[in-house]
Amino acid sequence: MATLGDIGVAAAFNLLSAFVFFIAFAVLRLQPFNDRVYFPKWYLKGLRTSPASSGAFVKKFVNLDFRSYLKFLNWMPEALKMPELELIDHAGLDSAVYLRIYLIGLKIFVPITILAWAVLVPVNYTNKTLELQLKNVTSSDIDKLSISNIALESDRFWTHIVMAYAFTFWTCFVLLKEYETVASMRLHFLASEKRRPDQFTVLVRNVPPDPDESVSETVEHFFLVNHPDTYLTNQVVCNANKLAKLVKQRKKKQNWLDYYQLKYSRNNAQRPIMKTGFLGLCGQKVDAIEHHEAEIGKLSKEIAEERERVKKDPKAIMPAAFVSFKSRWGAAVCAQTQQSRDPTSWLTEWAPEPCDVYWPNLPIPYVSLAIRRLIMAVAFFFLTFFFMIPIASVQALASIEGLEKVAPFLKPIIDMQFIKSVIQGILPGLALKLFLIFLPAILMIMAKFEGFISKSSLERRAATRYYLFNLVNVFLGSIVAGSALEQLNTFIKQSANEIPRTIGVAVPLRATFFITYIMVDGWAGIAGEILMLKPLIIYHLKNFFLVKTEKDREAAMDPGSLGFNTGEPQIQLYFLLGLVYAAVTPALLPFIVIFFGLAYVVFRHQIINVYNQEYESAAAFWPDVHGRIIIALLISQVALIGLLTSKKAAQSTPFLIALVVLTIWFYTFCKARYEPAFVRYPLQEAMMKDTLERAREPNLNLKPYLQNAYIHPVFKEEDEEDEFDFKSENESVLVPTKRQSRRSTPAPSRISGASSPSFPPEVVPEHPERAS
Repeated sequence: MATLGDIGVAAAFNLLSAFVFFIAFAVLRLQPFNDRVYFPKWYLKGLRTSPASSGAFVKKFVNLDFRSYLKFLNWMPEALKMPELELIDHAGLDSAVYLRIYLIGLKIFVPITILAWAVLVPVNYTNKTLELQLKNVTSSDIDKLSISNIALESDRFWTHIVMAYAFTFWTCFVLLKEYETVASMRLHFLASEKRRPDQFTVLVRNVPPDPDESVSETVEHFFLVNHPDTYLTNQVVCNANKLAKLVKQRKKKQNWLDYYQLKYSRNNAQRPIMKTGFLGLCGQKVDAIEHHEAEIGKLSKEIAEERERVKKDPKAIMPAAFVSFKSRWGAAVCAQTQQSRDPTSWLTEWAPEPCDVYWPNLPIPYVSLAIRRLIMAVAFFFLTFFFMIPIASVQALASIEGLEKVAPFLKPIIDMQFIKSVIQGILPGLALKLFLIFLPAILMIMAKFEGFISKSSLERRAATRYYLFNLVNVFLGSIVAGSALEQLNTFIKQSANEIPRTIGVAVPLRATFFITYIMVDGWAGIAGEILMLKPLIIYHLKNFFLVKTEKDREAAMDPGSLGFNTGEPQIQLYFLLGLVYAAVTPALLPFIVIFFGLAYVVFRHQIINVYNQEYESAAAFWPDVHGRIIIALLISQVALIGLLTSKKAAQSTPFLIALVVLTIWFYTFCKARYEPAFVRYPLQEAMMKDTLERAREPNLNLKPYLQNAYIHPVFKEEDEEDEFDFKSENESVLVPTKRQSRRSTPAPSRISGASSPSFPPEVVPEHPERAS
């Protein structure tokens, strides 16, 4: 077992590593040739230019002002200066609310840490239970500060119960205030947001087939009949996945062509040669420039043919469309109501903003989504539970005993005090971190297979899966598997009623492991985040091999984004660890507080200077964040119940059961009170925004703005060259119809004025009151 000395050595090592990373970052960010790596957001906004390159040649690459190096940590206060309202305007509400997750961590755990160390640590440490136990019981110095040091049936357990109530009430109070604040911020953001296409647009799926009309005509006819005063235009969804793949291939070939042309321009003496085989390692030698020009020409021809096929082939048109309305109110009514008697057809939902649409998933038939999600649920189940086996094996090897068993010749080295401290304090957490490195990519692939149509929903689904995986494998798997190696675990042999007790007993025993995991994954991970070593290397490689113009240099920048699918589940793991160990092993809490403090400053800097968010969901993820912290609270309470039961203090567990009930009630209250602001758009807000817009711009015509907003990206370049004859929004438009029946119009409409099975006229006016 790791001792306090081992933990101290590991903490010092990780703090030193983080400090070295911070110094490296402080030096690298000051160099002129790295400016676009560490401040790309300001370049993309056009508010920053490359540092002056006049003077000595060396000044173009190295900052020779040594006074600037003396203030190498000035980026920290600079990151905290920008007010939240300015931050929202600069980076968006998603980024500002994401930062509030770290701030909540500080708000929750700083008071809890102070209270736990003032009350629980003395109560635990002044008992001598572990010193009196038999020598064959595994324990560590950390355990002397934990509840493990309390004797069976001791009255001191009432202190832990009272503290559990205090921690829960404080956490719920902070969550309530934050939910209220974020809900208010979301509504204010939506009310003050600039005009965007998704405010007026609804995605309609499962459009019923009509033998007499195309999908576009069917959609237009349906909405002219059922939304005659608000319908504006529609854009059908087409299957352009093959076309997009060809365009991507051509772009890749073009990049290689640019590279070889640039190489040739630097050395005209010899034409660049390449091999046509696998990865350019084998095959026939050819002229690289001529080869890529020929490939690009061939792909361009295929792209033109595929584009025409998509436009003309009815099979390429999917039974779905983006439908735009004349007002936000009209879109809100359509998105939040049932459109047809048949609840499986004419399904409507808010359209994502155009840059948030994940186009490859739009052609997936709606009826197959349920099957896809069932398949992925089963696959995720097996991925999660079978992953326990290798994780347990890695954890076994990442210990003194495991290494000595596998490699006995290393015993003299392992027995050295410093090496032993590093192995016990760092290796287990590092091994687990490395083992999970490919997990986010796997979970994102699974989310894409499920058919979600927006990048934000893909990230939220992947985040949910990542959180569940961490809960089962990193938390439950680590405490159960780890304690099995130390305490003759009988977890798999016990009944379900014994699981809380088993978990409760195992939790204190794994405190040292989770402390090392926080230092490796949290402290060192945050330091690596700000250093941005990978983007730095990639940028300079692109800059050397591909950049010819200022536009190329801008394209070489890769600011990235927050990565909600990986970042938020990791934060939630720290919430879980902090809440579970607050009443059990308070020694872990300072490590949690240091993590949240460092992470808040670092990510604030990254959001201000680096990250360029791909989309804006107006903090739609907040209900998930709130719910997962509540789950962490419930797990901490169940674990404490199990632990007290094992300590023969079962008579006190009813008080904790009442706490579980109160926590569940609090969650249902918040869900009913605040969650509607994140899933529905109030008609009152929509009408107010529409009224203000009409007052400011009485002659506004939205049709040119919305007509091409949701065209597939591969068509946009071509369509931008076309000239459209936009008619006034208020001008009467006659829509021809070929339909011979009224299958999709179940009730009398203002157009027909009767319930006859067909329309007498051959055309349907957009505004019937003007046509009459």
